[in-house]
Formats: sequence, C-alpha cells, structure tokens
Amino acid sequence: MRKVIIILFSNYPLQLYILTFSRYHFPKGERIEMKTQLENIYSSAKADIENAKSINDIDEIRLKYLSRKGEFNSIKKGLKDLSDEDKRIVGALANQITQDLEALLKEKHDLFYQKELNEKLQKDRIDITLSGKYIPQGKAHLLTSTTNEIVSIFQNLGFSVISPELSPEVETEYYNFDMLNVPKDHPARDVQDTFYVKGMPGVVLRSQTSGAQIHVMENQKPPIKVVAPGRVYRNENINARKNNFFHQIEGLYIDKDITFGDLKGVLNEFIRLYFGAARPTRFRSSFFPFTEPSAELDVQCIMCHGEGCRICGGTGWLEILGCGMVDVNVLNGVGIDPDVYSGFAFGMGVERLAMLKYAVDDIRLFFNNDKRFLEQF
Repeated sequence: MRKVIIILFSNYPLQLYILTFSRYHFPKGERIEMKTQLENIYSSAKADIENAKSINDIDEIRLKYLSRKGEFNSIKKGLKDLSDEDKRIVGALANQITQDLEALLKEKHDLFYQKELNEKLQKDRIDITLSGKYIPQGKAHLLTSTTNEIVSIFQNLGFSVISPELSPEVETEYYNFDMLNVPKDHPARDVQDTFYVKGMPGVVLRSQTSGAQIHVMENQKPPIKVVAPGRVYRNENINARKNNFFHQIEGLYIDKDITFGDLKGVLNEFIRLYFGAARPTRFRSSFFPFTEPSAELDVQCIMCHGEGCRICGGTGWLEILGCGMVDVNVLNGVGIDPDVYSGFAFGMGVERLAMLKYAVDDIRLFFNNDKRFLEQF
C-alpha cells in the first residue's frame, strides 16, 4: 500500500490541507483541471476583494463568486462527473476556498461599514455645546392674560364665571337698558353713545357687561356670586384713552345681609392681589342707574404714588372701576325680594387695569398688532 500526502497552500488565510488516501496516484485528467479552475477563481476573487472600494463592490463580488449562479457553484456542478475519491479531494478544496472568501468578504465589508458609519456620524454629528436655534412661541395677548388674571383672582375669592350664553355681545334694549333701570330718555340710549343693529329694532351691541347680571338673576336663585368677562361697544371717538370697543368684567354678589362693607372688602382685596401689594384706595360717590348707593373706586397713582403727575392729572388718584349696591328696582324686576336679599355689583375695564399695571399710555396699542409692543409682555 502506498500513501501520498498532498500539501496545498493558499495566500490568505494560510491553509494546510493534508489529504491521505490508499493506492492513489495523481491523474492528469478532470480532477487536476477542476483544481486549477478553482485556484484561478480564488485568485481572481481575492484580487477583486482587495480592489473593492465600497460595500456595494463587496456585495457585487459576493454575487459574482458565491451566489447560486456564481462561478464557484458553476465549478461545483462538475463534481458529479468525478470519482468518489476525486469528489472528496476537490470538494474539500472548494469548500475551504469558499470559507476563505466568506471570511475575506466579511472582513472587508465590516471595514467599509465602519468607515462609512464614522463618516456619517462625523457629518451628521450634533455639537451639544452650541446654543439651540430659537423658535418663537405664540403666547396670550396682554388683554387675554390680564382678563385671565382678574378672573382667576375673583375665582379664588369664591366667584364663578357665568356661561357665555348668559352674556351675549348682541343684546336687546330690554337687557342692556330697561332691566338695568336706565330711563327711556337717558343719554346712554342715544345713537351718539350706543351702536344699534340696522334693520333690527331694539337690538344693540351691548354697551356694558351689566346686562349679564340680569340674565343670571333670571336664571338662578340667590345666593349668586359671579363674574362676567366680555367685549362691549360704545360710539366713542378713538384716542389714546378711548376706543369704540373694549373689554369689561362684571361682578355680582347677591345673598342675605350683603352690605357696602362687603363690597369694599372684596374690591380692596382684589386691588391687593392684582397689583401685588395693598394700595391706598378711595370710594367716591357716583351715580349708576342700576346701583344705589353708587361709587367709583380710585387707587393711588402707581406712577407718582399720590404726589400728582401727568398720568393722574395731578390728583394722585386713578379711577379703575364703578360699583355699588344693586338697586331695589333691579331686584324687583328679576323677582328677587329686596327685603330678604341684597347685593353689590361692579364693572371694570380690562384695558384700563392693564394700562395701569404695565404703564401703557395709549389704549390703541392693544389693537394695532404691533409686534414691538406685543412682544414686551
């Protein structure tokens, strides 16, 4: 018996094949030719892998040599024509070459993948030390935020906000004047003061939020403790102090044994909370058809602290709202017995309070949509 040892070397990785078999001699036929073809394809594949420039190149090389239609599989199909011993020898060589190429392709693929990943990370990296890009954010208008602040203060004092249907902007004379004890010949009813809706007799754009208290008292039994914010309209000449529409907040408190002292206590507490500190106030006697007695509330000028300046006209005081005890005629009109219940009402202009708190000297600034003004608040 003869033993022949065949030693085959490949450049990468270094492989040593030791094939041992009995009664074997090197034929010069198909086995040698197939072995040569495999080695040539292996050399060509290695060269292509070394010259590859990208992952796409690696994928194409894999398809060219190792896919089902690749060159190695085409050679392997010829194994069926070899003897069993030759199949074992050539098959082992083909499998080893395939494994070597897989290893080379994976190594090259990983190299390109890491390189491309690093380039992408470098290109798309975020420098967290840089300041972010400013994106302007929308926010509430100063009149909206002032209204919300005032309403929130009164809610904390136990008042509730009436539903919108009880405070319509398009109102009838019945609620805007008649039920508020306003005489038929009162100047406020003239077209010089009030906007009447054309083609709809007796319908107006409300000139005050006071009509809301009538709606509430008609629909709710005492005790009643509500505020009603909303827009009102008056036929005014527009200037730095007046506009033909503005915003008011109406307040109403009806219960047993309510006195003017309760009114003063609530409003003084509101002044303290709104301006951030207790401020001197004074109640001046006034007249409103729907309250008796009536008063106007002044607060010490926040500009000159009572010494007198242009803003307060030299008086040291600024008027901020009207108020008073609900008139007996108004209570009788809505079916509330004035011998059992009493109450107070007040109405304040949102623009006036915002102007005082933020030192705004022209009411038109609230409506001109000038970003330079609006962005300050």
